[in-house]
Amino acid sequence: MTATIDPEVRDELRAGVRRWVEREVLPVASDFEHADEYPTEIVEQMKAMGLFGITIPESLGGLGLDLLAYIAVVEELAAGWMSLSGIVNTHTIAASVIMRNGTPEQQRRWLPRLATGELRGCLSLSEADAGSDTRNITCRAVRDGDEYVITGTKMWVTNGERAGLVALAARTDEGITCFIVEKEPGPTFGGITVSKNIGKLGYKGIETVEMVYDGHRVGADCVLGGDEGLGHGLGWILGALEVGRINIAARACGVARAAFEAAIRYAQERKTFGKPIAEHQAIQQKLADMATKLQAARLLTEHAAQLKQNGDRADVEAGMAKLFASETAFEIATESLRIHGGVGYTTELPIERYYRDAPLMIIGEGTNEIQRLVIARGLLKRYAIDG
Repeated sequence: MTATIDPEVRDELRAGVRRWVEREVLPVASDFEHADEYPTEIVEQMKAMGLFGITIPESLGGLGLDLLAYIAVVEELAAGWMSLSGIVNTHTIAASVIMRNGTPEQQRRWLPRLATGELRGCLSLSEADAGSDTRNITCRAVRDGDEYVITGTKMWVTNGERAGLVALAARTDEGITCFIVEKEPGPTFGGITVSKNIGKLGYKGIETVEMVYDGHRVGADCVLGGDEGLGHGLGWILGALEVGRINIAARACGVARAAFEAAIRYAQERKTFGKPIAEHQAIQQKLADMATKLQAARLLTEHAAQLKQNGDRADVEAGMAKLFASETAFEIATESLRIHGGVGYTTELPIERYYRDAPLMIIGEGTNEIQRLVIARGLLKRYAIDG
């Protein structure tokens, strides 16, 4: 775990990313999004800024910053175009699971290339019948000498085609194990095939795919944590998903902020009955509720990130942040569309994009219905009554 950094460094990073987003992302985001086109040049700039190695230690080629810096960057990216934060998130989860659970040799092998973005990572946990029910995983890895043979189908793999490294959950004799699978970016590699690119309501410009493993072979040295990692993969991946849920919360804050700021600007510009609509009490009440919930979402997200950064248990807090921030993003995007009226429903403004992107955060990294169960079960353990 990297040390907590000086808040001034964090603020400088946030400000730098915000300026970059305003200059390079906002002018082109809608065009890329409506075309569902991967933003290759923008991603190259993100790599040059070191955004793929924010939390990776400097000794392994990263920026060595903390989770609070990470969520600050994620919020800024999402405020410009939410899909960019997704490109970073799945990569960071893969890097996190290696940082926390990989052997020293595995960390040296993969983290420096992940830090520069030369090697792009993704996470592959879900299957058609194993989404929320992660223990129902059927993807199988069978030992064959010094190799494992992997067979199965994975769903909802963000960045799966363009990734060069997959943190893959597969079942072995010992239980669910995490394998670090290297591959060439593209639709096929060895026994791996991207069988379907899944169309989506929002979250465009980044692929979400189905991946088939048909007898794909990896070395035994690709078992995360070595032989001691056999059977421990699910717990390790779920632990890394706490970072993913904090990321989702930060993304939601970014989308919510963009929608709110668009609404409060428009409310001061648009006039009805001889005065700006911002002077109507009904609009003022909407704006007050939007701003209050946005601030609460951000504080929940920062609190969860601080706990995780400290090495404390954060499953309940990450779930709370993800739950509240995602619901807030959807509510604020909806209210912003209402404040904009008819023009908000058009593709001339990004409001309709915020409205389409917001539901992803309600579903992604565990649905909010599942989050409520995670939160409740965690609370019951904390407040258990003896006897």
